[in-house]
Amino acid sequence: MKELSDSSVHLVVTSPPYPMVGIWDDLFREESAESYDAMHNYLNQTWMEVKRVLVPGGIACVNIGDATRTKDGVFHLYPNHSRVIETFERLGLVTLPYILWKKPTTKPRYKGKGAFLGSGFLPPNAYVTLDMEYILIFRNGNLRTFEPKDPKRYRSKFTKKERDEWFSQVWTITGTRQTHWGLERRVAAFPEEIPRRLIRMFSIEGDLVLDPFLGSGTTLKAAMDLGRRFIGYERLEDFSGIIKERMGRDSERIVFQNQSVARQVSELAA
Repeated sequence: MKELSDSSVHLVVTSPPYPMVGIWDDLFREESAESYDAMHNYLNQTWMEVKRVLVPGGIACVNIGDATRTKDGVFHLYPNHSRVIETFERLGLVTLPYILWKKPTTKPRYKGKGAFLGSGFLPPNAYVTLDMEYILIFRNGNLRTFEPKDPKRYRSKFTKKERDEWFSQVWTITGTRQTHWGLERRVAAFPEEIPRRLIRMFSIEGDLVLDPFLGSGTTLKAAMDLGRRFIGYERLEDFSGIIKERMGRDSERIVFQNQSVARQVSELAA
């Protein structure tokens, strides 16, 4: 992320490819990262950049799910969330209480009709269904500081109802399935409500928000709607068209560089 200066980003909101989840195997294979450790080593390059660009007190929010896979005839759980926490801790960020995103569309089913349950109704060889994902939250050092009565901070405040709902640990939000141009198997089901909440919770008006795994631009749209500046990165060039489509008239406010970097015109002028 060479376009970004050190300590220039106030908030990171992203959902990276999940190691050991089949829809992203090809992406990791292209980077010679076929094992679980190699996949996380590949993602770690981005987390190092996140540490570099975050302002003191800046927040990083990472949506990631664990994975299950049978390898060499043995069924395994791959705890992606714990690997990401370990990496951010090694980088010196502070781990804050995380959010569990419960997807109501994910339900235990049986015999080829849904989630894998092992032996179904017979103990002891069944498996618990993975119906939660993690929204991990990290802070770069101590609390971010502001001038007394900072007007942008006060304009960005949330209501008591929003605070009580957003700062509880379990969120029940229906997932979103991408259908653009047959690329749905390469895009995370990341509903706009999630980045919208996180941006309200952990940034103020005018802050710079970063998504290093931009995809179809969900975080970008939420940031623009909420009066934040934005920069995002996406390696698949086809997504520039998807982003322009979903932004509608607001697409004129987006600048693409080499089809991999999308940022708001307002950010360029700042």
